Amino acid sequence: MDNTHYTNLTRQSGLLREMTTIANNISNASTSGFRKEGVVFSEFIHAMPKDEPSLSMGFANGRSINLQHGALTQTGGTYDFAIEGDGFFMLEGVDGPVLTRAGAFTPSAEGELTNMDGLRLLDAGGAPIFVPPDAKTVSLASDGTLSADGRPVTQIGLFAPLDRSDLQHQQGVLFTAPGGTQPVLEGTSILQGFVEGSNVNPVQEITRMIEVQRSYELGQSFMEKEDERIRAVLQTVVK
Repeated sequence: MDNTHYTNLTRQSGLLREMTTIANNISNASTSGFRKEGVVFSEFIHAMPKDEPSLSMGFANGRSINLQHGALTQTGGTYDFAIEGDGFFMLEGVDGPVLTRAGAFTPSAEGELTNMDGLRLLDAGGAPIFVPPDAKTVSLASDGTLSADGRPVTQIGLFAPLDRSDLQHQQGVLFTAPGGTQPVLEGTSILQGFVEGSNVNPVQEITRMIEVQRSYELGQSFMEKEDERIRAVLQTVVK
């Protein structure tokens, strides 16, 4: 296989990966707390022997996470929380803490606040949040202080990666920060009775999907024509 085919194949592979990413974005356009992802392309240049052109290949070597905030929707739910500003809620994951912007929680029979998958919401000190099951009123201050029947119970923790580029998508609306996290202390507040929507713009994603599809089709057409050219040359040589 010549250099042209290698170059085009790596490009086609990257376009397929981008198509998958875009499709996932579109399918989560209405998922609370979802963050749009993109594909990061890099160029690899391989030096060839003297008097031969270098080999340049572009390939998808990672994904980027768009941290733009989603729109807030008022629900009136007692345990629906939305973050205004930077930061994430921290949940107790199976393999350690995970981060999320999805703020719809439910109290368990024991009074622990959990997300839809049963992961426990953590406070500013990293401990599970407990609300007395017999509490008649539960209110939330903008700094995350949770009160039951007028008495402060705990403070919801808000955290951010030590390095924003270190944030990794785990699954769904969950993220991890292998390099560690730090508390968010200023410039952020929590609203009660609201949830944050996805930051995906469906129109933009569909437009990009069409562009990627066209690019992929052009690449396939080029490879087919190149194959035909090579077959024609071989047939000429054989004759």
